[in-house]
Amino acid sequence: MKNMGFRWYGSQDDAITLENIRQIPGTTQVVGALFDVPVGEVWTEQKIKALKDEVEAAGLKLEVIESVNIHDDIKIGLPTRDKYIENYKQTIRNLARYGIKVICYNFMPVFDWLRTDLHYQLEDGSNVMSFEEKLVERDPEEIIKDVQENSNGYVLPGWEPERLAEIKQLFKSYEGIDEATLTANLKYFLDEIIPVCEECDVKMAMHPDDPPRPLFGLPRIYKNLQDMRAIEALNQSKYNGFTICTGSLGENPENDVPAIIREFVKKDKAPFIHVRNIKHTGNGNFHESAHLSTEGSLDIYEIMKALYETGFDGYVRPDHGRNIWGEDGRPGYGLYDRALGITYLNGLWEAIEKENK
Repeated sequence: MKNMGFRWYGSQDDAITLENIRQIPGTTQVVGALFDVPVGEVWTEQKIKALKDEVEAAGLKLEVIESVNIHDDIKIGLPTRDKYIENYKQTIRNLARYGIKVICYNFMPVFDWLRTDLHYQLEDGSNVMSFEEKLVERDPEEIIKDVQENSNGYVLPGWEPERLAEIKQLFKSYEGIDEATLTANLKYFLDEIIPVCEECDVKMAMHPDDPPRPLFGLPRIYKNLQDMRAIEALNQSKYNGFTICTGSLGENPENDVPAIIREFVKKDKAPFIHVRNIKHTGNGNFHESAHLSTEGSLDIYEIMKALYETGFDGYVRPDHGRNIWGEDGRPGYGLYDRALGITYLNGLWEAIEKENK
């Protein structure tokens, strides 16, 4: 695959180096971000250029950003949202000047994603992140404390300490926000930024809710195919697109991930794909796994086949991997298992390509 990428947290906050990434066969892209810019502030050209220069000096490309996070005031629909939307527009313009083609973002209230164990032990001795429904019944402050204490000293995306320090106030701010209100606030946001995206040729790629179900009484609006069709209808521009994360959508066994890929890739509405596997363990519980189909509950061959048969030519990356071979870095984002994932995905792609020529 020509646009295979690897998510990277920057030289100041990632044990993995750009040189490591460049040595993974078939990897051409770094999926990066600026993690030192507070949510809602403008990403300056100076910082974007420095990141771009660093990536390109290592012989790699930077064309996808994950993520330019959305300020809570935009999701809640407060009067202050217009200020943050204007900042977002300027960030889009600044990113476009340095060749960014896709921005991955999400519209999840409070938590960008949730796991109840960051080091769930598998039979082979590796460990992964897992989710157990009954453990979500705890106080959110307990869950935050658990995540922060078990993240190996790393700040995890969407779990910024300064933001979550005000968790009680944050939950209070979302009181009365239901799915309809959150959807209306997403439409307001899209209608404001999409003209800038069209002007700059930057595609927005919304990430699914993870897990794809309501949590703590908070609404979720990107859980399945029906939600995707509703979001697409909010703004018909081709720049209003999706990140299809096979793991996030696959966490609900009722979601037919290859069918979702076929519908939205055909319409050129899925510029960014995260491919990972998960294992269902019953009652809505799951744990992450190695990428191979045999290791989880998703058929990764069928997922790659759907991408090939719909002519997918966008950006793809492996997603959360296991901690293996003694590695103990940022949960879900080690080097070795994601590198194995890339090799597996590229192997499937080569086989499918040769079968069809």
